[in-house]
Amino acid sequence: MRKSFYMLIFAFVALNVTTVSLRAAAQKSASSDTVVMLPFYANEVYYSMENGSVLSSPRNQWDIAFRTAKRSSSILTNDGTGVVLYTYPKADTSGWATVDTSGLSSWKPMYNDVNDWENGAFSRNAKGHPDYGWCIYNSVTHNLVGDSIFIIKLRDGSFRKLWIVEKFSAAATFSFRYANLDGSNPKSSLLDLTGDAAYDFVGFSLQTDQKISYEAPKADWDLVFTKYMSVQPGGSSYPATATLSNEGVKVKNFRPVPLTYSDWGVGVWDSTRSAIGWNWKSFDNVNFVYKVVDSSVYFVRTISGDIYKLYFTSFAGSTSGKISFMKEKVAGVGISEPAAGTLRVAVYPNPAKDRINLYITGNPGENLSVVLTDLSGRQLRADRPGQLADGLNAFSIDVAGVQPGVYFVMVSAAAVKSVTKVIIVN
Repeated sequence: MRKSFYMLIFAFVALNVTTVSLRAAAQKSASSDTVVMLPFYANEVYYSMENGSVLSSPRNQWDIAFRTAKRSSSILTNDGTGVVLYTYPKADTSGWATVDTSGLSSWKPMYNDVNDWENGAFSRNAKGHPDYGWCIYNSVTHNLVGDSIFIIKLRDGSFRKLWIVEKFSAAATFSFRYANLDGSNPKSSLLDLTGDAAYDFVGFSLQTDQKISYEAPKADWDLVFTKYMSVQPGGSSYPATATLSNEGVKVKNFRPVPLTYSDWGVGVWDSTRSAIGWNWKSFDNVNFVYKVVDSSVYFVRTISGDIYKLYFTSFAGSTSGKISFMKEKVAGVGISEPAAGTLRVAVYPNPAKDRINLYITGNPGENLSVVLTDLSGRQLRADRPGQLADGLNAFSIDVAGVQPGVYFVMVSAAAVKSVTKVIIVN
């Protein structure tokens, strides 16, 4: 009996050594990379998970951007550079000649939707088909006809009045007018996007009256490191340095987990443009430096369908705009997500001091058992947290009173067990 027991302990140790070896191999297959946005985030960087940086583009060169797709109403503002849009509340387009901006400070500013590339700032007052905010859909011509006047604050702080007159959908062409608030320096533009289908958006400068191609081709990038107007805790809007996803890219974020976490098969893919966003970092007000969140792991399903693991390692802030991270390809095109039925357990932190956190996935509905033992097999903690839920299950063990040393955490669900060696320190 005693011999069998020690054989079991040996098996536990062997299992843990195997797990550590696999993690070490995974770390060796990961690679580090950096992007540099330049001081004060002068550039935005378009990035391919497979090929690295594909384009660094000056952020401060356009005011508004038009989506090239024929069946899109999206028009963005360059809100990360200080561009602010207001709907003129005193008249429709019939009041173009007599715009009165008294009371502007009380008007509600409009920014691009943080989640959806299609819902640009110009669409924030949309009421649903056929009203798309800046326009009404014409069911006969299929064109979008502008019905609103906008006041726009540009990158240099100056203001213009602006009227998006019409989108000729079949031709992917926009007609728009703009002028100084007093009507001086009037301009009329016809922006033809038929030759720009390789790009998602094309910009326009209302200061230089020029069309601006600022993006990488949409098939070439997965993420863009840029600044955008984000929603902060409490609901306020603030420009943040962030990582945004290309249309079609999907992300899963697991937090808090150890950086060795690898179970990308659980959870739901997030297809919003700010699935990674800005809060992978925080500012240390005592030491005046940025810190990255050291317990957040992302999985990125790319434009091509490959899946990469990603976590950030450093952020230099505005001095250089340098962002460093680790990435690892964990699945290729055509590889399905891991099948249910395997119990997966991640332990964090390890070594631990007061509390051990467990992150568990398995078959939903199975009863879970968690046992902490010492090397002799003596139980120190035994818990039955209940049934496994779908996705990631979090559970913690209080080890504040446990003597420093080496222990085992055994997690069981049905006939499946997982054993992990943990170290407890003072």
